[in-house]
Amino acid sequence: MSKKYYAGLDGGSTYTKAALIGDNQVVDAMVTNTGIDNNAAASSLIEKMCQRRGISRSEVRYTMATGYSRKVFDIADDDISEITAHAYGVRVTAPKEYRPGMIIDIGGQDSKIIYLDKHYAVKNFSMNDKCAAGTGKFMEVIAQILETTIDQVGPLSLESKAPCDINSTCVVFAQSEVVSLVARKYDRRDILAGMHLSMAKRIIKMMKKSEKGGDILMTGGGALNIGVHRAFEEEMMRDVYVARFPQFNGAIGAALIASERA
Repeated sequence: MSKKYYAGLDGGSTYTKAALIGDNQVVDAMVTNTGIDNNAAASSLIEKMCQRRGISRSEVRYTMATGYSRKVFDIADDDISEITAHAYGVRVTAPKEYRPGMIIDIGGQDSKIIYLDKHYAVKNFSMNDKCAAGTGKFMEVIAQILETTIDQVGPLSLESKAPCDINSTCVVFAQSEVVSLVARKYDRRDILAGMHLSMAKRIIKMMKKSEKGGDILMTGGGALNIGVHRAFEEEMMRDVYVARFPQFNGAIGAALIASERA
């Protein structure tokens, strides 16, 4: 009897992520630029994962979509909200000994805070406004201005001795602030550290005091940035944990839901 596999697709505005699970374990996960053809990107990811794991496409019993593009994926059997998918995802991505009460998800175009009960059910959530400079795309833009790569942004910021103050809440104005700091010869390490602290402060302001409790887990592409992670810990003065497969948490959650729907 062939093994049963389930797929999750997380269609972000910047990247499309896919995850494959079997027996409630992550079998594979892949990411690609979303581009102009969401369906082609999603189909390609599923095919590549199957090929890489030696699985026939027919063994993927059900595919669940979530994210910005979830309604347009022809390959998906159904779709689910991002909030629900992320809440499900932590059942697999959170360390066994932790009980997340709050998820901080930093995506390409938005940031979310999701509050969970002890059964991982969603109690409440908050999202940033579309102009807030607290997203993964903003980090990519700043990396280009400072002539570095997104992979180096985090490590460089940890070398800062005097983080700059970056106060703008709008992406355009925040970019102008960074350009001005560069012109005034501020060290890019200090600019990056200031950017991370600014992002953390802005997202922390979204938190609902009445909903705080339990461990804090970071997900999304932003969780891969050690500078952002450290900034949250510094501002909150407590441990903040990074999920396993943080960029794929939504896709993993969608795949878990797919396994229950099949």
